[in-house]
Amino acid sequence: MLATQAETRPDTAAFPRADRITTALAAALVVGSIAAGLVLNLTGVPVQAEAAPLYALWKPHGGPGTPFALAVAAAVVLHGPRLAVALPWRRLLAASYAATVLWTLSLAMIDGWRRGLAGRLTAQAEYLTEVPGVIDIPTMLREFTGRILDYQPDSWTTHVSGHPPGALLVFVWLDRAGLGGGGAAALACVLVGALAAVAVPVTLRALGQEAAARTAVPFLVLLPGAVWVGASADGLFTGLTSTAVALLALALTAAGRVRADGGTALRAAVGALLCGFAAGALLAFGCHLSYGLVLMAPIVLAIVAVAVSTRQSIAAPHLAAASRAGVVPQAPGGRLRAAAPALVATAVGGALVVAWFTAAGFWWLDGYHLVVQRYYQGIAAERAYGYWVFANLAALLLSAGPAAAVIVRRVAVALPRDRAAYVLLPAAAALSILAADLSGLSKAEVERIWLPFAVWLPAGAALLPAAARRGWLAAGAATALVVNHLVLTVW
Repeated sequence: MLATQAETRPDTAAFPRADRITTALAAALVVGSIAAGLVLNLTGVPVQAEAAPLYALWKPHGGPGTPFALAVAAAVVLHGPRLAVALPWRRLLAASYAATVLWTLSLAMIDGWRRGLAGRLTAQAEYLTEVPGVIDIPTMLREFTGRILDYQPDSWTTHVSGHPPGALLVFVWLDRAGLGGGGAAALACVLVGALAAVAVPVTLRALGQEAAARTAVPFLVLLPGAVWVGASADGLFTGLTSTAVALLALALTAAGRVRADGGTALRAAVGALLCGFAAGALLAFGCHLSYGLVLMAPIVLAIVAVAVSTRQSIAAPHLAAASRAGVVPQAPGGRLRAAAPALVATAVGGALVVAWFTAAGFWWLDGYHLVVQRYYQGIAAERAYGYWVFANLAALLLSAGPAAAVIVRRVAVALPRDRAAYVLLPAAAALSILAADLSGLSKAEVERIWLPFAVWLPAGAALLPAAARRGWLAAGAATALVVNHLVLTVW
């Protein structure tokens, strides 16, 4: 197994002083945001979220999912780190996906089948409300921007108007495939969203960091954000975009290898082109699911930077085995040239998706400008930026888990001297989150909206002291359980 640089650094303490200070500051931010939200709500200052910083209702409760969620959390905390190291790679990915689905469904079922899953996407503001009215998809796409603004007879519902038409299209396609209704839509969000627990470690391993990938797996399985993956469309967005990033990493690292055997080289080249094309198409489609997903750009750039770095290992699980198979790393300076065809394929895949939407009558920039206007026609105009610019980060901590703050601190310390994937990917995700926060277009509800970025923070779990990882894992699971039992999430 490849060793990561993080593993070679001696840990002087399981919970060093800098981590304690970071944790205390993060806890103060969460507690302060809750207290400030309560005070502002009581004094009539607009916050527009009863359980701020979460968009939820205070409602302590339990449900049929409670014992299952507790059992999954205990099993992963007790055995997850050991199995992540011991299991063969493919079995680990299968186990990670299955455990993530079970964790997400268990959390959702704390609220019950109807309230926790089947009814989530059927509310008046949701996508499924508009599905029956989409008789002709080309007409819907042509007329989409004309229905974004509010206060007109045919305005789209809140979530449809706030997103490009790709989001509505997904649920229309599901309906036409015979998977209509809230239950099928919710399960689709869960099943696709759980792919993030596979895509993130696949990305790390492709970029030469298998040990870091294995370390991250239990944190991805028990990500508190699973509360919102089951079930919101943002869970689906998360699974799709993380899969796109993994395909890009596979494309670029495959393109950066050469083999002595010409036939194998041809197959590898074709595979790299196909992965690159699929990555570009999915990333572009992701931007047509949510306008905010253009902020996946820093993560994509981090993948490219690591993949073409002269210090980057080849994407093989064992260097000795790779050498015996005839695989040799590209010479320094040659990786970018080798990766160029895959990058072109990625660009072509993305351009075709953009061209399809444009030819169908939807131009992304027009939709974006109109959705900004729609944003300020609703309650977002009443939400105080001065509160939410900080409270958003508190909501993120409740979604990404308490370890996220420590990981980000350690990433900031490591970044000047370490450009490994487990450092650059969380750094890029933090940059995306910061940009979204400062934009003022993300005020509240970021616990689900920022899930596509939040899943990349556990990629830095290898930076945590080994002796503390199980504790951080337990803290993340406890966060999800407390949140899901104390409040009723709205969407």
